[in-house]
Amino acid sequence: MALQTWLAYFAACWVISLSPGAGAIASMSSGLNYGFRRGYWNAVGLQLALALQIAIVAAGVGAILATSELAFALIKWFGVAYLAYLGWKQWRAPVGELADAGAVRPLGRPLTLVLRGFVVNASNPKAIVFILAVLPQFLDPARPLLAQYLLMAATMIAVDLVVMAGYTGLAARVLRLLRTPRQQRLLNRTFASLFVAAAGLLALVRRAPG
Repeated sequence: MALQTWLAYFAACWVISLSPGAGAIASMSSGLNYGFRRGYWNAVGLQLALALQIAIVAAGVGAILATSELAFALIKWFGVAYLAYLGWKQWRAPVGELADAGAVRPLGRPLTLVLRGFVVNASNPKAIVFILAVLPQFLDPARPLLAQYLLMAATMIAVDLVVMAGYTGLAARVLRLLRTPRQQRLLNRTFASLFVAAAGLLALVRRAPG
């Protein structure tokens, strides 16, 4: 993979991972309820599901999308529309749904949290749309696909681990202080703007020449 292609993909990973979705919500919930050290096991489960999704794409779907202009366009614009919809939904999200800050944190079991994270990400449509719509666009058909998929998987998982650590730690230490409706509304609208930014980034991505 060319360096400039990888850098573009690296930037896309950060934008998509930072935009809040089911994984981010699960991470914040785990940090809020279990603290960072226990709650971060949820992120391990998220990455196991992400690795599985990438493997499924690499097994055949990615190759189909890389050679079909129509399939590429359909998936891409569905992804753009879906991310924009998530931004609209996040903008209108109700406030006051965070857990009680005064509640005693339960002792979460690592295996239970890993399984929870796996289920959340495995059924997360944002992750599926991203993998189906974005990964094939960064592939170079003239180079070995397996090596490219492995590099993409390692990059995406590394970025997501860092981001989920931030969400988990934020909830464990800071997010509990954002209790007023105004503060939560501001957070929702910040997240909504990130969704729209991700949709705009996806709209600009083009299929790699075959």
